[in-house]
Amino acid sequence: MYTTLIDCDMLAENLDNPDWVIVDCRYDLMDVDAGQKAWQESHIPGAVYASVSHDLSGPPFTDCGRHPMPCPEAMIASFSRLGIGPGKQVVVYDDTGGSFAARLWWMLRYMRHDKVAVLDGGWQEWQLTDRPVRSGAEQNPGTTFSGDPRRERLVIIEQVPEVGCLIDSRDPDRFQGKLEPIDRAAGHIPGAVNYFWRNNLDDTGRFLEPAQLAENLTKIFGKTWPEDVVFYCGSGVTACHNILASVHAGLAEARLYGGSWSEWSADPARPVATGE
Repeated sequence: MYTTLIDCDMLAENLDNPDWVIVDCRYDLMDVDAGQKAWQESHIPGAVYASVSHDLSGPPFTDCGRHPMPCPEAMIASFSRLGIGPGKQVVVYDDTGGSFAARLWWMLRYMRHDKVAVLDGGWQEWQLTDRPVRSGAEQNPGTTFSGDPRRERLVIIEQVPEVGCLIDSRDPDRFQGKLEPIDRAAGHIPGAVNYFWRNNLDDTGRFLEPAQLAENLTKIFGKTWPEDVVFYCGSGVTACHNILASVHAGLAEARLYGGSWSEWSADPARPVATGE
């Protein structure tokens, strides 16, 4: 059972395994249809597609961020359509170091399906190692996904002020308020510290070794137990990458503030901090 990361060799050995489901999560924040178009042009054989905006987000339920977390019923419907049933090993990938794939990884775990892993190195690694690809749209036979949410893993906006260790996963310039290309205000939630999700990757786009991840993350956690840490980002997507890195490092699973900066900054009455 693979529950955090998987390499290209192991995935290649299981392309024809009927108990495995492969999901392409490529996405572009500036062109929401680009990922699906790229998938149709070329993808890992057997991979179905899940869009961050259409499949991994939904009408506001627990938050009102830019990519609201779907309600449990919507997640069940999406996972069933993708062919994810009980006992299935799910492998998810993208072309941005796992930043979007990690959202689906988190959602499945939230709904108690732990048998899910992100492809280390993603689409680029698959191509560099000259693996087979396929074009055209693919779909899996529908299944009946079963699961209910682990609600304690998802933090809502009213709980944020009480969080002891709040970590912003965006790049340092956005955290410090030097720029803000998407959301209403520039800066971060007061009291938060910054740990950019790309710090989890090496120069090739693969995850650092677990021991190195653990060292990096525990420095940020300080005296807070990992399970009490809360990550956020712009819209609850790349924060999942830091949670994935934490679990892969052997630490207890941190929590997610799904609404993230896009929800927090949309309310002019909520305080905003800038600088380091």
